[in-house]
Amino acid sequence: MNGEAIRTENMNNAISVRTFGGFSLRYNDSELSFGTQSDSQMLQLLQLLLHYRKQGVSRDLAKAVLFADRDVDDVSHSIRNIIYNLRKKLRELGLPESRYVVKRSGIYFWSDDIPVKEDAAEFEDVFNRAMECVDTERKAALLTSASLMYAGRFLAGSESGIWCVQEAERYREIFADCVNELADILRETHKYKKLLEVSTYAARVDPFSEWEVLTLEALGRLGRFDQTESFYRNTVDAYVKEYGGRANSYVREFTNRIGLKLVVGHESLEEIQRKIGNPEDYERKGYYCSLPVFQEIYRITERMMERSGEKIFLMLCTILDSKGNPMREGSRLEELSERLRITIINCVRHTDTVTRYGNGQYLVLLINTTEEDCSIVSDRISSHFIREGQRTSLGYSVSNIIVANR
Repeated sequence: MNGEAIRTENMNNAISVRTFGGFSLRYNDSELSFGTQSDSQMLQLLQLLLHYRKQGVSRDLAKAVLFADRDVDDVSHSIRNIIYNLRKKLRELGLPESRYVVKRSGIYFWSDDIPVKEDAAEFEDVFNRAMECVDTERKAALLTSASLMYAGRFLAGSESGIWCVQEAERYREIFADCVNELADILRETHKYKKLLEVSTYAARVDPFSEWEVLTLEALGRLGRFDQTESFYRNTVDAYVKEYGGRANSYVREFTNRIGLKLVVGHESLEEIQRKIGNPEDYERKGYYCSLPVFQEIYRITERMMERSGEKIFLMLCTILDSKGNPMREGSRLEELSERLRITIINCVRHTDTVTRYGNGQYLVLLINTTEEDCSIVSDRISSHFIREGQRTSLGYSVSNIIVANR
């Protein structure tokens, strides 16, 4: 039997290690289960040995991972005990007879007589080969293969320490490079259906990493305009929920970025007007919107007022406790905030814009009005909000913004 045949036979008997999206081992088509020991020191050491099988695991790294900040009287003795238990467990699981763990020059290694196939190593190898490839078609094929090998965060759910976090982030960055390189090729070759598949997969295995921007681009290029708007709204809603609201600065920035990729189909002016209009907006009350939309309205209003020099007033309305201090938290505050929102909308003009800024705070944009009118508005809000016996009150701050002629 020649050397290549021997290597092939050995790899057929290798342990298959899955590290993306979790951790599992398979041998001879059977999964090796560690049961309740899934987070034990024994398994942590095994993960280290299998992943760093080429360079080995130093005593210091093993100590840091296995014992963290705990004081251990005899580290070497404790590691030997863990290795003993690991060997015993691997034999029980049906692996071929071996020492499994060997020590050379003070470094712990996984034994060479039990070959290992690790998804993370294969992923990195295919990506590196792709980046060295000069043929575009071959490079795209390799990048596609590599991207599909990444099935989630490295050792997801593991508590193996900083090494695991660092490797997880390193592989995540490689995956991002892989998808972006592939996207450039697919974009240049106009393969937008493939781009849609790749970006959809990327968003599933690496969520909240803005892969939806690529998906929206692909949908637009494919002319699937009936899907673009709903996909855009669903994506923004998901990011809002994940990052804690539309006031979050990252959410605002992401909303602007993905919005630039939103493309819709050709329609008549009447159809467009009917779609972008909202009959509910024409009720005779203030316009309530999210903070990012409010900011855009504010900026657009400034531009529109440049030539006229008219006044814009920005009012901040804050719920105060019985001592006159701003209320910042509590279920009572949420109840009062919702009541204040409804009150403000009903007490300002149809042309005024309202948004929630913080807990118990609302901003009102009053256009083409006077300082006296602002006082009338605040008095009206208070009279409708304050009830008999209510100990809380409202505080107001008003800023006069004059847009001078330029």
